[in-house]
Amino acid sequence: MPKGSVTPWSYELIRFLFKFVLRIFYGTVVVENTEYIPKTGRPCLVCANHSNSLTDALLLVDAVPSRIRNMLRLTAKSTQFGKPTFTSWLVESAGTVPLKRRKDYEQGQIEDADNQNVMSNLMEALEMGDAICLFPEGSSRYHPTIQPLKTGVSRIVSDVLTRNRNNPDFEISVLTCSITYMHRQHFRSDVLVTFNPPMSFTVKDNPELLAPVNYDEIRALTARMHQEISSRTIDAPSWDVVRAAKSASRIYAPLGTRMSLGDYVRVTRIFVEAFKASESARTKEEEGSSGEGTDDEYTEVDAELVQLRRDLHNYQDQLSRWGIKDDRIRRPLRTRTILFRLPLRLGLTFGLITLSLPGLLLWLPVFLTTFYAVHNFKKSGPVWDTWDEIAQYKLIYGLMSGLAVWALSVLLTLPMAGVTVFVTPALMWMSLRWLEDAVSAFRAFLALLRLLRVGKPTLKAMREKRAELHGRVMKLAIGTLGLPQDPETHFLEAGGKEKGRVRSRWESGARYFSVRRRRKRDWNETLRLYDKTDYPTFD
Repeated sequence: MPKGSVTPWSYELIRFLFKFVLRIFYGTVVVENTEYIPKTGRPCLVCANHSNSLTDALLLVDAVPSRIRNMLRLTAKSTQFGKPTFTSWLVESAGTVPLKRRKDYEQGQIEDADNQNVMSNLMEALEMGDAICLFPEGSSRYHPTIQPLKTGVSRIVSDVLTRNRNNPDFEISVLTCSITYMHRQHFRSDVLVTFNPPMSFTVKDNPELLAPVNYDEIRALTARMHQEISSRTIDAPSWDVVRAAKSASRIYAPLGTRMSLGDYVRVTRIFVEAFKASESARTKEEEGSSGEGTDDEYTEVDAELVQLRRDLHNYQDQLSRWGIKDDRIRRPLRTRTILFRLPLRLGLTFGLITLSLPGLLLWLPVFLTTFYAVHNFKKSGPVWDTWDEIAQYKLIYGLMSGLAVWALSVLLTLPMAGVTVFVTPALMWMSLRWLEDAVSAFRAFLALLRLLRVGKPTLKAMREKRAELHGRVMKLAIGTLGLPQDPETHFLEAGGKEKGRVRSRWESGARYFSVRRRRKRDWNETLRLYDKTDYPTFD
């Protein structure tokens, strides 16, 4: 069996650095099903959805354990190479292969977008036993829908098998991966990386992929890959469908349900699939009302889904307008309880901010640098074309400015450099953890103030509305979608060691604070003073 390429030192450095950077930027990075990854020496194409530019590739590099595969050879658009920037050095030094895209060339230069030599090099790398990362959507974009996949990966599989047709046992695997971001560009949000069962192909068992190949076989393999990737992430036709599905998930499994990140994504995806039908149903309803007519019958179930989605939208609009969570409608607080908690939350906020102040002074240059870089970058194009690269800019500028702060603090304390080299990052991490809990405490303080302002009559009306919505959501979830009847009990017992929760004995005993990560009750939470429930208005 081939041994694969030798891992470059720069790749090891990048994997080491971004393992920390990704876990600083994202509150929780959960990786599922690493046992599906083919081991080093087995030719493999790793394919994932592509919604967050370079961050997607860095996540996959981090997610593939070095004990299973020594490296993951990346690919990137050729326009990222040959520039005097840190990003360009990053992609080049990691052994990344440049791919030329037709849309990056002017009309008279289309013939320059020739990847024949690149494809030949990729196939040679596969024959050596390498794993190559490709994003078959072709480009990254800020949208909830997975684009139709291009056929390049399927054609590479066919070409590699054809090149080795004299070796009937030659095998190549396609490992699909589904990446799900809760809020891809927001600091301390969460991300789920799910590897799917690999698809293996051999010369002996798959003669239909040998040249001359019927192009229907290529399209069928591409469609199969698309199905695998989309089946384990949130793939919605619009942000409104995502918002409605998350609202339904919060009503079905309310705040405090101990769900793993993977369970939460899977439940939300089930609701997304249900509301996709409502999207189609609404289109059919509009076409029917305009007199055009359709071949599909508009059923009563379609009408119920359309109305449920609208009602969830209106309910979430009211919660967002008041700045309160659904849980405060489900479990109302007495006025005296609110008045008792207000000073506690405010005191906790000031106490944690005071603790974190020394470390926040070290964080200040990092925050200012990334804010300035992202602010200028947003001006360079429309939301749909730039927002998918915001996390990339934050990661890279945060890494550079963070290393500069660390190096400067060591230089300024040379007599004690042996201590500050470790104390500085430890202090920055602890201050970040205290800041997270301080922001959460102040967010709770503001929510309590809003509850007093809203008033009992309005809250009572909202509680009645929620009770009616809860009945309809549970009917859909249990009766139609087959979800567990008692989610709070089911998800407490379900899941494995990759739940995204603190699992060690010492930290499990720390009820209110964990050094490793914030104990989130809501996977929708980010480091903000308000709950992030809305999405861009474009689709």
